[in-house]
Parts: sequence; structure tokens; C-alpha cells
Amino acid sequence: MARSRPPFHRLTSAERRLWEAYPTGAWVDLREGHEVDPSSGGSWGRSRVVRAEVISALVLDRGVGGSARVPGVRLAGARIIGDLNLSDATIEAKVHLLDCHIAGTVSLNDARTRGVRLRRCDILRFRASRATIDGLLDLDGSTVHAGVRLDNAHVTGQLRLSGTRVGTPGEAPYREPGADPSEAASWNGPEGSEEPRTWESVALWAGGLAVDGSAFLRDMRATGGLRLIGARFSSGLYLQGAVVTADGTPAVHADHMQAAAAELGAGLTAHGTVRLRGARIDGVLSFHGAVLRARGRVLHLSHMQADELILLPESIEGEVNLGYSRFGVLFDRPDSYPGDVRLNGLTYESLRGPATLADRLSWLRRDPGGYLPQPYEQLAAYYRRIGHEPDARRVLLARQRARRRTLRVPGRLWGRLLDGLVGYGYRPWLAGLWAALLLATGTAIFTQWPPHQIGLDESRHFNAFVYTLDLLVPVSVFEQRGAWEPAGWTQWLANGLIAAGWILATALIAGASRLLRPSNAP
Repeated sequence: MARSRPPFHRLTSAERRLWEAYPTGAWVDLREGHEVDPSSGGSWGRSRVVRAEVISALVLDRGVGGSARVPGVRLAGARIIGDLNLSDATIEAKVHLLDCHIAGTVSLNDARTRGVRLRRCDILRFRASRATIDGLLDLDGSTVHAGVRLDNAHVTGQLRLSGTRVGTPGEAPYREPGADPSEAASWNGPEGSEEPRTWESVALWAGGLAVDGSAFLRDMRATGGLRLIGARFSSGLYLQGAVVTADGTPAVHADHMQAAAAELGAGLTAHGTVRLRGARIDGVLSFHGAVLRARGRVLHLSHMQADELILLPESIEGEVNLGYSRFGVLFDRPDSYPGDVRLNGLTYESLRGPATLADRLSWLRRDPGGYLPQPYEQLAAYYRRIGHEPDARRVLLARQRARRRTLRVPGRLWGRLLDGLVGYGYRPWLAGLWAALLLATGTAIFTQWPPHQIGLDESRHFNAFVYTLDLLVPVSVFEQRGAWEPAGWTQWLANGLIAAGWILATALIAGASRLLRPSNAP
């Protein structure tokens, strides 16, 4: 049932059609026989003009009734003049605009409304801070020149920004062709903001946003950053194929974000840091097939949790920070880390990917913080947990060698001796090899140049092997040292064997003490 008397002195033909269709929610399509591309909507004629205040009057008027159908604004191909200001309103009708040109701002700040769909529209800016959208918020295929603002909004259905092109408030304000430049809209940043430059470089400002359904940002084109600090996506965040180009800000800034899953791969291109510090992903966080580039740090994933991190980008440039994060599964490959990688505090239950042990050791050595024991102990614990004890020992040996480089000269010398003799206790077979070599050398020499018997009152039979073995043992157990006296240069050999025996014994004891420390336990 149409309103008998619209609260306007004169309506355009398009406005009158919309006014009459509103009670039943019927579509008003102004595209027939006309150009469809909304980016050129500023030149559309009067027959397609609808003032924003007419739409506001319709959706804010609760007196329309008498129809068996749900009222709503369903408008296609219109040129909408002015700001569509629905802030602070409670809106029972649905709003669905298709292929429309909106020269001003669409504002839903602090509003409570049913589903809102602005598909394939050309819009100056979209604002819905602290709004409650009961249903779907859909901007699929639209172009928003001066940014989308959804901070602290609540969407009970899905958020759809697939194929959307979003600019930033810092870009030149968009206005109607031929309009007075003095009337161009301006933007000084969010209320209370002391950092307008930060705001001006953000395309999607959505800190604190809560979406009960999934958030689809597939194939989005953003010429500024996506700010999702503290946002919650109960059914996941999907950015496949999106291209985000940030200047001076992170491409994706999602500290403390919560999501059931986060798909940031499959063609995502991010020019700028992707930052998820403190985020919590209850499922999979995937960068599979992503293109990631940034000056300095490209991925900041510290202090976060995820059931699985898939770090298999198509290409990546910059530093990766995984410090103090917890992952159930870390699925990566050696070329996932083209520069420095921060690993201190990182814990994981399982590793997947084509990386070998040598690759993993190289991974540990690339921390710009230098030697840090925790990454080595974490990797060794993982190998022990899966039953690869030899690999765990190699990791712990690499840890001791890395630590040695941080010591002073005496410590480094002693460390090299321990490494060469027993591999810091992780290669005890080296001590046996040294002992066998010394035993063979001593046996051969003392067989050729036997020592003299000290006591001539009894007859003794000299055995070069037993005599050499008695010299190598720190405490004489065969009573050969006191019975035979080497002569000439062999005396130096005997003293050297005694000293070598003490050094081997000390190295074995030191290595065993390192091996048995509780910190090395799996």
C-alpha cells in the first residue's frame, strides 16, 4: 500500500516508483535501456536520480503497513544524490541496492538494522561503526572510494566483500562531475583520533568487529591496509585472491583476532606486513599460495595460537616472526623463510613439510637474536617425541656449538676440546675411537722400544698392549706403570698417554653430565 502523501513537495519519477514499491518490497529497476556501470553514474540523467533523504524517509517510517509482504528498499541502477544517513536508527526494512551510484556517504553508525546489501555499487564511503546488522552485510563487487569502517560492529550473518574495491580516506575525495570543489566531502579520521594519518592509509577499519557467520573478502582489491584488531570471525575469515597494497601501515593488522579458520592464501597478494600478534585461530591458518612482500618484517605471527599453520607461500620477502607462538602443526618448507626468522619461545606438537634435519638446523641459526637455547631444545624434544633419538642428539650438539661462539676464549677452547673428544657427550663413540687410536700407537711403539724392568728381583713378562692400557687408565689397575720404566723419548710418550687418559676421562664425565641434565630430557 503506497503512502497517500509523501513528505516531499516534488518527487522524481524514479523516487515516486520507489515510494510506491516500498510497502511490498518490490524491485525498482532503472537499468533498462540505460548504461549499467555505476562508476559513471555521476552523468546519469534525472530519470534515474533518487535522493538519499527519500530512501531514509522510507526505511525510517514505521507507519507504512497494510501489506501482506515485508516492506523494503530494492533499487537497481539508480543515481543516489547526497549522504544516506541512517545513523542511530532502528530499521525493520531490508535495504538492497544493486548497480547504484552513491555520490555521498552511506552511514549506519550505531544503527540496528536487518540485512543490508549494496552490490556492484559505486560509493564514496561506507560507515557502520558500532552497528548491529541482523543478517547479511553484503558489499560484493562494489567500489568504495574512501574506505569502509566497521569498527565494533556486529553482523549476525555473513560479511561479504568479495570482489570489492576499497580505497582509503587519504585519497582525493570523490565528488560528482561538475560539482563545486568547496562542497567536496572531507574526512579527519575517526572520532577522537589523534592519528589521522594512520586512519587515512587504512581501507577497511574493522577493529572489534564481530561476525557470527563467515567473512568473505575473496578477490578484494584494497589500496590501503585491513585493520582487524580484536575482530572475531566465528565461522572463519577468507581472503583468497585478495590484493592488499599498504603504504606505511601493515597490509593486514589483526592483532588479537579470533577466528574458526583463516585462509590467507590461494592467491592473496599482500604488499606490506601481515600482522597477527596474539591472534587465536581455532582451526587452520593458511598462507598456501600467498604472495607476501614487505620491507623489513613480512609476517608477524608472535604470541598467537593456531591448530595448524600452513606456511607454504608462492613467494615471500622479509623477516618472519614466530616467537612465543603455539601451533599444533607447523607445515612449512625451507624457502618459507627467505630472511631472518625469530623462533624464541615457539612451541609446536608436530612438523610437516620437506625440510631435512640440516634445513631445520639452518632454520634455527637464522634468528637475528643470535644463540637462544629454547628453539634447539624444542626441536630436540620434537625429534625425541617421534622416536628420532639420533636426530635429537644432533640438534643438542648443534646447540652446544652455537653456545660456544658466545663464550670467552678459555670457554671456547675447552668447548672445542670437548667437541673433538666426545662431541659434548652426544658422540661418546669418539672417546672410544681416540682410546683405540692411542692404544694402537702405544702398543706398536712399546713393542718396538720396550721399557726397562724396574725391579730385577723377580721375573716379569712385558706386554706392550697391557702396559699402554694401564697408562691410559687414570688409576693404574694392572700394576704395569711401577714395574716398567720407559727410556729416552718413549718416556715422553708414556707421560702423554697418561695425560690423554685423564683428558678423555674428564671429557666423558663432562659430556655425561650434560647428557643427563633434566633440561635435556624429552
